Amino acid sequence: MELTIIFPVLNEKKRLESGVTRTVEYLRKIDFSDYEIIIVDNGSTDETPQIAKRLCQKYRTVKFERINVRGVGAAFRRGVEVSHGEIVGYMDIDLSTNIKHLGEAIHIFERNPEIEYINGSRFARESDTQGRKWYRKITSQGLLILLKIFLGMKCTDAICGFTFVRRQTALSLIEGCSQDNGWFYMIEFLLRAEKRRIRVLDYPVEWQEDYNTTVKIFKTICNYMVQISRLWVEFYIRKNI
Repeated sequence: MELTIIFPVLNEKKRLESGVTRTVEYLRKIDFSDYEIIIVDNGSTDETPQIAKRLCQKYRTVKFERINVRGVGAAFRRGVEVSHGEIVGYMDIDLSTNIKHLGEAIHIFERNPEIEYINGSRFARESDTQGRKWYRKITSQGLLILLKIFLGMKCTDAICGFTFVRRQTALSLIEGCSQDNGWFYMIEFLLRAEKRRIRVLDYPVEWQEDYNTTVKIFKTICNYMVQISRLWVEFYIRKNI
């Protein structure tokens, strides 16, 4: 079973090499070699592209894609498009989600062919979240409540930064999703999977806050409200899932 790991990056010169190296070393430690890592850069203006190219030379399993559109959604779509793995997914380059869950996900897919989608969750009962700032916790929980009330989301988290899906399922979901380029794309991706009754495993994770995050809270919240309204119309008025 080949695995594709996508790292969406934007101006990540401080964290890119560390994130990729830790991932390669972890996979070597668990003796898993059938994988590729795809770094998708969407408009970095720092040394991120140069570091990515250097990592490609250092590790034969690392590939680099550069697109001219910013956003996790755009990077994820591009990564899936050029992927070769039977299982494809993405992680945040800061590895806020404990790397051990990558090995656990591999075993779950290998042993449970009925599971099509693993959704990492910071808010499941068995999850362990450390260092979360109070205002980020409030905004995350507030978003979760809105998603459950207005869009009927069943999972306990939507943007943990740890998502893995069988490639054919991912391609089908991408075909049905919007072309939104930002973080909300991953929420829409999950919601459409639930609406289509795809077997999603809501997976509790150990997660550590990254205090150097570049996410802009107020701008992100405003975008989420617009996107929730759009999806409500899609799901309940147009019946398009």
